[in-house]
Amino acid sequence: MAGPGEPCAGPGVWNQTEPEPVAARLLSLCFLKTAGVWVPPMYLWVLGPIHLLYIHRHNKGYIQMSRLFKAKMVLGFALVILCISSVSVTLWRIQQGTPQALEFLIHPTVWLTTMSFAMFLIHAERKKGVQASGVLFGYWLLCFLFPATSATQQASQGDFQSDPFRHLSAYLYLSLVMAQFALSCLADQAPLFPKRPPQANPCPKAGASFPSKAMFWWVSRLVWKGYRRPLGPKDLWSLGSENSSEQLVSQLEKEWTRNRSATPRHTKTTAFKRKGSGNKEAPETETLLQQQRGKRGPLLRAIWQVGRSTFLLGTLSLIVSDVFRFTVPKLLSLFLEFIGDPSTPAWKGYLLAVLMFLSACLQTLFEQQHMYRLKVLQMRLRTAITGLVYRKVLALSSSSRKSSAVGDVVNLVSVDVQRLTESVTYLNGLWLPLIWIIVCFVYLWQLLGPSALTAIAVFVSLLPLNFFITKKRNHHQEEQMRQKDCRARLTSCILRNVRTVKYHGWEGAFLDRVLHIRAQELGALKTSSLLFSVSLVSFQVSTFLVALVVFADGHRLCLTQVARVVFADGHRLCLTQVALVVFADGHRLCLSQVALVVFADGHRLCLTQVALVVFAVHTLVAEENAMDAEKAFVTLTVLNILNKAQAFLPFSIHSVVQARVSFDRLAAFLSLEETDPGAVDSSPSRCAAGEDCIRIQEGTFAWSQESAPCLHRINLTVPQGCLLAVVGPVGAGKSSLLSALLGELAKVEGSVSIKGPVAYVPQEAWVQNMSVVDNVCFGQELDAPWLETVLEACALWPDVDGFPAGVHTRTGEQGMNLSGGQKQRLSLARAVYRKAAVYLLDDPLASLDACVGQHVFNQVIGPDGLLQGTTRILVTHALHVLPQADWIVVLEDGAIAEMGSFQELLHRKGALVGLLDGARQPGDGGEGEAEPPAGTKDPRGSATGGMPEGGSERFMKLVPEKDSAASEAQTGLPLDEPEGPGQPKGEDRMQYGRVKAAMYLTYLRAVGTPLCLYALFLFLCQQVASFCRGYWLSLWADDPTVDGRQTHAALRGWVFGLLGCLQAIGLFASMATVLLGGIRASSLLFQGLLWDVARSPIGFFERTPIGNLLNRFSKETDIVDVDIPDKLRSLLMYAFGLLEVGLVVTVTTPLAVVAILPLLLLYAMFQSLYVASSCQLRRLESARYSCVCSHVAETFQGGPVVRAFRVQGSFVAQNDAHVDESQRVSFPRLVADRWLAANLELVGNGLVFVAALCAVLSKTHLSPGLVGFSVSAALQVTQTLQWAVRSWTDLESSIVSVERLKDYAQTPKEAPWKPLSCAAHPPWPRRGQIEFRDFGLRYRPELPLAVRGVSFKIHAGEKVGIVGRTGAGKSSLAGGLLRLVEAAEGGIWIDGVPIAQVGLHTLRSRITIIPQDPILFPGSLRMNLDMLHEHTDEAIWEVLEMVQLRAAVASLPGQLQFECADQGNNLSVGQKQLLCLARALLRKTQILILDEATAAVDPGTERQMQAALGSWFAQCTVLLIAHRLRSVLDCARVLVMDEGQVAESGSPAQLLAQKGLFYRLAQESGLV
Repeated sequence: MAGPGEPCAGPGVWNQTEPEPVAARLLSLCFLKTAGVWVPPMYLWVLGPIHLLYIHRHNKGYIQMSRLFKAKMVLGFALVILCISSVSVTLWRIQQGTPQALEFLIHPTVWLTTMSFAMFLIHAERKKGVQASGVLFGYWLLCFLFPATSATQQASQGDFQSDPFRHLSAYLYLSLVMAQFALSCLADQAPLFPKRPPQANPCPKAGASFPSKAMFWWVSRLVWKGYRRPLGPKDLWSLGSENSSEQLVSQLEKEWTRNRSATPRHTKTTAFKRKGSGNKEAPETETLLQQQRGKRGPLLRAIWQVGRSTFLLGTLSLIVSDVFRFTVPKLLSLFLEFIGDPSTPAWKGYLLAVLMFLSACLQTLFEQQHMYRLKVLQMRLRTAITGLVYRKVLALSSSSRKSSAVGDVVNLVSVDVQRLTESVTYLNGLWLPLIWIIVCFVYLWQLLGPSALTAIAVFVSLLPLNFFITKKRNHHQEEQMRQKDCRARLTSCILRNVRTVKYHGWEGAFLDRVLHIRAQELGALKTSSLLFSVSLVSFQVSTFLVALVVFADGHRLCLTQVARVVFADGHRLCLTQVALVVFADGHRLCLSQVALVVFADGHRLCLTQVALVVFAVHTLVAEENAMDAEKAFVTLTVLNILNKAQAFLPFSIHSVVQARVSFDRLAAFLSLEETDPGAVDSSPSRCAAGEDCIRIQEGTFAWSQESAPCLHRINLTVPQGCLLAVVGPVGAGKSSLLSALLGELAKVEGSVSIKGPVAYVPQEAWVQNMSVVDNVCFGQELDAPWLETVLEACALWPDVDGFPAGVHTRTGEQGMNLSGGQKQRLSLARAVYRKAAVYLLDDPLASLDACVGQHVFNQVIGPDGLLQGTTRILVTHALHVLPQADWIVVLEDGAIAEMGSFQELLHRKGALVGLLDGARQPGDGGEGEAEPPAGTKDPRGSATGGMPEGGSERFMKLVPEKDSAASEAQTGLPLDEPEGPGQPKGEDRMQYGRVKAAMYLTYLRAVGTPLCLYALFLFLCQQVASFCRGYWLSLWADDPTVDGRQTHAALRGWVFGLLGCLQAIGLFASMATVLLGGIRASSLLFQGLLWDVARSPIGFFERTPIGNLLNRFSKETDIVDVDIPDKLRSLLMYAFGLLEVGLVVTVTTPLAVVAILPLLLLYAMFQSLYVASSCQLRRLESARYSCVCSHVAETFQGGPVVRAFRVQGSFVAQNDAHVDESQRVSFPRLVADRWLAANLELVGNGLVFVAALCAVLSKTHLSPGLVGFSVSAALQVTQTLQWAVRSWTDLESSIVSVERLKDYAQTPKEAPWKPLSCAAHPPWPRRGQIEFRDFGLRYRPELPLAVRGVSFKIHAGEKVGIVGRTGAGKSSLAGGLLRLVEAAEGGIWIDGVPIAQVGLHTLRSRITIIPQDPILFPGSLRMNLDMLHEHTDEAIWEVLEMVQLRAAVASLPGQLQFECADQGNNLSVGQKQLLCLARALLRKTQILILDEATAAVDPGTERQMQAALGSWFAQCTVLLIAHRLRSVLDCARVLVMDEGQVAESGSPAQLLAQKGLFYRLAQESGLV
């Protein structure tokens, strides 16, 4: 709306012959009036329709008319009436014959229509549920700002009497607009009928006002709450639906599927090659990346289509921010022009100060909005890609699962997804810095003319070197990534098989392997860090060489102020709203990204020197080019932007290039072969009686499309209700047959059909880390009576009755709290509870003793069991159950040798008769099982088919407690779920409050006191060199001139150059010292974590989820490797720089202290508020992410079971819940980061505004040079303070990782592996005599004794069998002998030496154990057999011959160098058991323990194993924990355990004659 006064007309306006200053032209009354009239309407008419379209598409509900809305409408009507009155008065005056300028009619008319449109927007926003409008906020701000300026200027002229109406209307208009602007700063009430359902703790952003949204004040309440007390899960906001996994993953999956189907599919399987540690594996990795380049496109397009709108909006915010970034130098130029012109009115100075302040604030706000949107995009992409990887895990084929490992998948989720999403921030850095450089050169050319070519030459010459070093660093960082992958894979394998590692005392060997890989990883990091330091010094030295060449001529610099500015600037001049403020702020910077902040700091060092070169050339090229304050300060500001641009560009390229490595790995994984849904023709409807339920016709199957078939021409028909038994020797293909029925194998030819739902019991039981009842229900609704029946039939009631929390007891990671038999029965119970039509049972009786096995068969599997009437395929080695089978299939070498009823096959005298002859004892069912790590009661009630007394009542009391928890367990645990009574500690440990000072001391001690002191000394030296260089430059500038030359120019130049070189050397040395010290600290802290975990007893691993440990070994270690050294270096650099700048500014302008001290206090307040919340959020985020890793690893291991039960949807929901809980913590943390960055910059901008106002007030006695110095000093102090605060807060947030690495330092540890004094001296034990003296042990302090009062003596060379029912304490004796669990009372003596006085490794290396679960590690077959490299190849082939595997190994590719997959998944279970036997034969110690070692082999193979052991260990003491009672009949003595005590002892014949417990066990086994 036009202000009062004359219109913009007259000859002076159009006179172009008279020169006029730029400030006068841009700040003239005509320009301000025209801008004030047209800018606000144009703004609203451009953005208004777009805003209307947006709110129409994003309707949030209806808002009732509130007082705020009514006030806005009243003010709007008043403004409309005012505009109408202005038009009316103008028309009336024209009618009266008074001449009126046309603008007095046009302007109010334009404003009338615009105000009407604004009122319509206010009404439309209320109808669509908009509580706060940014568009109208900007409109009212513009409406107030421009007219207020012109009205103030007009009022200062004092011509109120000339036109009082327009004066009054202008003032009334400003009052009304100011009121509207104030109302636009408030938020309306929430919609009455919201489109989205209300949440328990909604994010306050939705109800925040626009200023609160722009400056992130809506997070202040959470930050304040975190400052007053530690934040808990209940304090965090609910996750919005736009950020939920359900919505994001479905979008990405839809786009990924569409793009992949549009791309020509390659049917050829591409193995997912894992990146290894050695040179042999590197070519495989490169081949993988080359093969997957073609598969990068679909995933890239899918990610772009999902995140493009957010990314483009963030990019638009960055572009607007850059517009204001380049406005600041122009405004500074106008401001200095105003200072230099005494005739310019003061109001222009105030206006320029306000405009500089607003430009800086708008740049900050748009930049922070850019970062906020990209950080939210990162979070969303992390959610979407993690969900996509998880869904791929559920669909992987068997061959794909064998070619990848659990560690690889966890690494993909924890490292690669993180690195890929972090690179989003740097995508704009690929093109935007080029625009910066062009604009900067245009600015410099306008200011300096041809002298600007000097800066161009300097920067262009540095770019190739910059790119070269970036490329070299990229190579070393890729090498580091390879080593990191290999280390993660090995660490994961060790943690999952820690019981086997401790059985054999292999901790030292595996620690050496891990530390060797770690040394190579840190070596690559060290080389990369040194290259980075060299790149910074190259900039420093190159600029000084140019400076010396220029100044060697002996010419003088003609402006003293320039020297003073440079001197005051130090090495961080004019950091006006640096773009990298937010880029550098990432708190989880990946390896490729952390260098950005450091490089930006280093490039800032060369700014002064480049400016020096430019100024020198400018003053020397032509005599008339005198330097003035405007050129000096504006040039320095532009050079600062240019410097950041050329520093940012190569690192953006580097970050994206490194993200491509992770992207290729993800693309490779997502392109792996999946199970073929059409391989099995499955029908959900159950088949009628008499119909064929399962049919295979001419079926030939292979593990992958490329491998040889493992099953040949299978023809099999199974009618409904049939019990089909599948038998055969080890490696015959029995488990492969079930996998083919499940669709897990690649179908080469033939057809497979199954009718009805399927339940599957795998050979190796897979148990989830949740309660017993959750494992059995497996995502189904709880049916208490049916659950009771299933537990009773599966003989689980006695075990559950002994658990601390009954059916709610957690099973532990991979079921570590259960024995092998308990896990197998739990797996069977899960299948039975399913009420399926088809049951595929892969040797479920193998881990059960005769009593329990017979009960389970009779009550569950047999003709009269719970599964009667269903179709059952039973793979078994228990040949005594074959007479009860309806049909029998005998497999040999992957083909059906014969099939028929039991009697038919006996008459044929074929393959089945051969198996029975090899077993010698067809009626054997097997007995014995591993001991659970908890006191359990005698299961005799279960064996007889009865339920323990009181079991039903106990169950009915426990079930109601489960009702609410069942759904939670099926969809993911809430953050604040308490642990139930007796539950193992499964949650991740977490500290509270701010990080303790002890953590900093821990890190500094790891760095080393000498290195810490040396680093401080070097930083002090380089800062002193910087100070001296600036001081020397000021002296040089003040030197007198004689005949146009300075007399001491040569000396001054050489000393100046020397000081610069010294500073460069100090910079390199100080940075290298901090980075190398950080690597040393990281190495020691990692060793400490590895040592703390390796030295922990076995109970620690039973209570700690593997995801918690893997998170510390991967993500937390990466932060300690990279982030902490960088942030510590940044903090030291800014702290010493602050000391220098503070000293200079205080000496030069003492009054600056008055402003600096309050600023320090204000920054300290922000830092305190932020750090308390940030650290706690960081801890919560790490704890939640551990759950994600654990669940992904658990699902990867149980994929076939999940697919067989068709519960992928339930598992996807669980994973989504875990990821959402993690993101619920991530979102407040990223918003808190933006809150700190925005508010620190706004406070700094306020100080610059004060400095500019003071300059205007003191204009009469200040020179332009001093004013420029004052403003630049204000910028310098605020920016340095801000960066110091941010570096400190980032460091404290990252030091949480040190805290987490030290979490396990105080946990209980095992006894020393090799004590200084050992009671056993080699060659101990000579004879192998073992004596138990009143021995007792318990697994946890709160549990009763699992073994008590055991006293017996085993003579040297004696073979003793140990038998008993489930939970009797058999395996506990073996654990006590190996000291896996220390004795609670009594002790054990071997050859007269108490084992409590023998080192653990000494003890375990003298005893060989063959455990129940056969474990192989990833690596060569030879490494698995001879872990310590103590034997020759000939000895290895000899033992392979003993276990009848020589031919099988000789047929493998590579033979002894054959690469075993993770867990040995490319070998059958029986083959793995035989290899474990061969490994034991190689050790040939004096004492041998067989802990149910024949569980997974057929009776014939078991007989051969017993023969091999009998001949090889003939002179050794053997403890045989019986699996099949027949195997102890040839023992010299048998111990019968019952309830943790020795119930009977004697020879088998004596015990049978006594007719006690052993006799009853023999009866149940069919031996008597």
